[in-house]
Amino acid sequence: MREIRELLVKKINELLENGTVNRVIGWKAGDFCYDVTPAVYTKEDNLDDFLFDGFCGANQSKYLINETKEEGKVLVLLKPCDSYSFNQLIKEHRIDKEKVYALGIPCSGMLDINKMKEQGITGILNITEDGDTVKAETLYGTKECDRKDVLLERCLCCKGSKHVAYDELLVPEAEENELGGVDRFSKVAELESMTPEERFDFWRTELSKCIRCNACRNVCPACSCRTCVFDNAASGVAAKVNADTFEENMFHIIRAWHVAGRCTDCGECSRVCPQNIPLQLLNRKFIKDMNELYGEFQAGADSETKGPLTAFTKEDAEPGIIYTRGGDR
Repeated sequence: MREIRELLVKKINELLENGTVNRVIGWKAGDFCYDVTPAVYTKEDNLDDFLFDGFCGANQSKYLINETKEEGKVLVLLKPCDSYSFNQLIKEHRIDKEKVYALGIPCSGMLDINKMKEQGITGILNITEDGDTVKAETLYGTKECDRKDVLLERCLCCKGSKHVAYDELLVPEAEENELGGVDRFSKVAELESMTPEERFDFWRTELSKCIRCNACRNVCPACSCRTCVFDNAASGVAAKVNADTFEENMFHIIRAWHVAGRCTDCGECSRVCPQNIPLQLLNRKFIKDMNELYGEFQAGADSETKGPLTAFTKEDAEPGIIYTRGGDR
């Protein structure tokens, strides 16, 4: 990661100096060493606090919606999985591609601080990565763990290390990364094996944890409406309730329907959830169902192909019923 950061700083300065871009979306430290947040840097800024480490998981594509409304061209740093969201937003005309310079950066997987804490690593002061080992300096001494054991779940189901969109690659000949190799639909299959009552209880338990902080919505590249239905007082679903009602469930169910066919499975919703609700699992169920109904489809694989819910054919699941019952209309 240290080598990649050095290459990034050099490339960023080069692009700022030659006028290719007038600002860059990067990352900087938050209150804790693992609390890394996106930040905008300009030519006048010092890049000393610019970070690139295992906690730079944030998908920068979402920030381009507002950034491309500003003057000049912005440099965006895209990990391979981020590039799918980038393509999807271009397809939906939510970002102005002419105002973006996309730099593809290599990624060997991002770290999950919750998994580290589950291993008993608490009181963390600093974290460093040494090959396959993650070392944490804590209030209780130095702790170590295997990197593969603390990767984000989305990284275990990685779509691959190839970028599907970029203007330039930071490392043109980056090696293919074989991460967890986990089937991303394995957890969905576990859900499908449950009885309806068991599934209801599972989601009722998980979604009842929701505190309606809106972190999942705010970070999701597919949630790009100027005014969200959940901010509309006339919608009937705008109140933030944390009680024994079904309202907090509806927030996530409605949101999942709104991003269906457009979700790139980037996993940002699960990454930022302070209650650790497996929100990505809900979206994956939708993805799996659409693959079975309409054929294999990966949102954001390119910026032109229409999604399964926006490309009508007579072979679609629902029209098949309509044409059978109502004749050829």
